[in-house]
Amino acid sequence: MDTFVDSSWYFLRYCDPQNETAPFDRELVDYWGPVDFYQGGVDHATVHMIYARFFQMALNDLGLVGFREPFAHFHGNGWVQLGGSRMSKSKGNVSGPDALVDAYGADAVRLRILFMGPADQDMEWTDSGIEGMSRFVRRLWRIALEVAENAPEDDAGEGPLARKAHETIAKVTDDIGRREQFNTPIAAVMELVNEIAPAPGSPGARFAMETAISLIQPYAPHVAEELWEQLGRTRLWMEPWPQADAALLERETFELVIQVNGRVRDRLEVGGDLSEDELVARATESPRVQAHLNGKEIRQVFVVPGKLVNLVVG
Repeated sequence: MDTFVDSSWYFLRYCDPQNETAPFDRELVDYWGPVDFYQGGVDHATVHMIYARFFQMALNDLGLVGFREPFAHFHGNGWVQLGGSRMSKSKGNVSGPDALVDAYGADAVRLRILFMGPADQDMEWTDSGIEGMSRFVRRLWRIALEVAENAPEDDAGEGPLARKAHETIAKVTDDIGRREQFNTPIAAVMELVNEIAPAPGSPGARFAMETAISLIQPYAPHVAEELWEQLGRTRLWMEPWPQADAALLERETFELVIQVNGRVRDRLEVGGDLSEDELVARATESPRVQAHLNGKEIRQVFVVPGKLVNLVVG
């Protein structure tokens, strides 16, 4: 009983953990609840959340809480597999991160785990790839130090690097916040660092590097804080999340990549002011795309603004 019963209301106790006369005070629970964001695997959705929702609705019926749904939003993550089987303590196939952390550092390991694939899909764990992520961390460190030494202060401007930095802010913010994808933001920061690398003393390089470090901070907090200080700043963890300048995101046209089931089928030059619905319409009107649709039902549509449309058909 203790596992499912306690985990069905512990988040309410967290709101009032020192209460010695009652499980919790309703005023405090109603102020903080419901839980904004809940992440877990399918087992959470099909077992734990059913218990928690039952408890919450019963407590609400009894007048002990003022809301009926315990969790405002749920994101279901995939399983990490090893040799085609889900990692499980009961199966004895759990690969702990301690040895990799000792060898490469916690930031590189965290980046590798989150870079493996979309968080809502199953993925196969392999130790290969961690070396590549470690090289990226070292490269980020080296280029940031070059920028700190060579780039002028207060050099944001409106040049190519500044525009690239604002585009990266927009993409990372959208990927994490709306799309709930955590691997593509890492790739976007890598791309920004690649733009900085050839000319670390050029106009906009310092702003672009500060942007890269700020955006990678949730993934690599230790390295990010150290590099933030190298750039003459302090306490990155207290800084607000970067905001993209809409004026620097405007483009008259861009190349729209169109995919069908994840495979590129066409590329179109389209207006930068088109809405997502208009982008999907252009994608489905493409003769090359229609040849691959071939009358099949479009089950899902994924749009990355300013970049691509992926049509999932079956």
